[in-house]
Amino acid sequence: MSVSIQDFAQALRNNQQLAELTKISRGIERETLRVLPRGELSYHPHYHALGSALTHDEITTDYAENLLEFITPVSQSPEQAVGQLADIQKFVLSEIDDELLWPLSMPCFVDDANKIPLANYGSSNIGTMKTVYRQGLKNRYGSMMQVIAGIHFNFSLPQSFWQILQTLENSQQSLQDYQSDKYFALLRNYKRYCWLIPYLYGSSPAICPSFLQGRKTTLPFEKSSSGYMYLPYATSLRMSDLGYTNNAQSSLYICYNSLSQYLTQVAKAMAVSSDEFEKIGIKKDGQYQQLNSNVLQIENELYSPIRPKRVAKSGEKPSHALAERGVEYIEVRALDVNPFSATGISIEQVRFLDIFLTFCALNHSPALDCDDQHQFEENMNDVVVRGRDPQLKLNDFGALKSVQAWGREIFTAMLPVAQLLDEAHGGDAYQQVLNAELAKIKDPSLTPSAKILAHVVNDGQSLTKTALAMAGDYKAQLLAQDYQYYSQDYFERAAIASHQAQKAIEDSDTVSFDDFLADYFSS
Repeated sequence: MSVSIQDFAQALRNNQQLAELTKISRGIERETLRVLPRGELSYHPHYHALGSALTHDEITTDYAENLLEFITPVSQSPEQAVGQLADIQKFVLSEIDDELLWPLSMPCFVDDANKIPLANYGSSNIGTMKTVYRQGLKNRYGSMMQVIAGIHFNFSLPQSFWQILQTLENSQQSLQDYQSDKYFALLRNYKRYCWLIPYLYGSSPAICPSFLQGRKTTLPFEKSSSGYMYLPYATSLRMSDLGYTNNAQSSLYICYNSLSQYLTQVAKAMAVSSDEFEKIGIKKDGQYQQLNSNVLQIENELYSPIRPKRVAKSGEKPSHALAERGVEYIEVRALDVNPFSATGISIEQVRFLDIFLTFCALNHSPALDCDDQHQFEENMNDVVVRGRDPQLKLNDFGALKSVQAWGREIFTAMLPVAQLLDEAHGGDAYQQVLNAELAKIKDPSLTPSAKILAHVVNDGQSLTKTALAMAGDYKAQLLAQDYQYYSQDYFERAAIASHQAQKAIEDSDTVSFDDFLADYFSS
């Protein structure tokens, strides 16, 4: 049986367990390009003072040497999560000379995508594998798509949350299986409602013309007087077919009805060969061009706005970790970098995600067939390219709804969750956030995408100059403030330790890379 949000809230109150809701765990991963003061990519290698990109816990690179990724540890406080991210960025900014951190998701001016340097993780087998994987991404999709930046938000509810819910639902499953099933219920509801994320937080309605690099697109772009390409109602071009997607995966159906189905279908997807990618070849002149010619080189290549996750042991595949120990947390991947925040994400956004994801966990979550899932993906596709179009209708299990009508409906349903979180934490911060986001539903001009287009299109301003001014201000702001959770000494010691850890990995290799790779894919 399933219980209502109201029933769950009352059970927490009756058992004096509201404090369990203060134990929600969060982690933030923020990607950002290093750029020069004039607005071009920096081609300086990953700075040695930042530590080893292979082994550092908080500072690494994503696709390219100049695409940094900052990772916060697990935190049970929105303020701490964002504060730790600020500390990491403060240290990085102190070590990268006059370079800036690009505050937008879509990249700055790039004269030649082929010049973008792949991330280098050293000479170890695992480091080489990471670089070859990126070589495969370059050959398959091109480098421009890979240097789009985003925010990944990791979220988990405390085990006590699931134990209380399991008791209320009188479930006889093991807690591990029950927890995994409920996380998949969360995933299905996220699939249904995730169009809200680009609508509320999409900040990439316009791009620099250099992004296309001669590629053709069917999107009906218009051009601002300042030379930028845009769609008048777009919210997040990063999440469109133009951005971080994989058309080769369109034939793959990954089901979110249960962990076992999901793992079976991911395993099948990993084995699907691609005629297109086979033409690239595995090696050319003795150099690896990709890890293999399948649709997915490895599981990480499966693009999705959300993923079920479990911390893997050293050398363990993500799917094996999930199969052995169940779902531990979920990773939200649909967030643009927030250009109006020095850290790329605000405390208010974290609070809204707390509400939204807890709501997705508690709200009734019917199974999704292929058609349902496809329709919700189409809703997402529509919102990223024309989410503020007053004529847009979204499909909710066959019922056509406007953004405003469906948005109000969802916000009404989320209000008890916001009230419950406020009751647990004290104050009304969660309800304030919910009201502020609801205002964007009522008035699309309040969304960040609308504000950016008003600046670029209506005012004829340069997006590049605006972004550089923001980046300069954020650098000054972060460098001027004190460390909140870390220290300069901590980061300096962490950098040294990470270089030592990388060398230890390199020294411990005993087999050739060919043998290492063969063993990895055979296990």
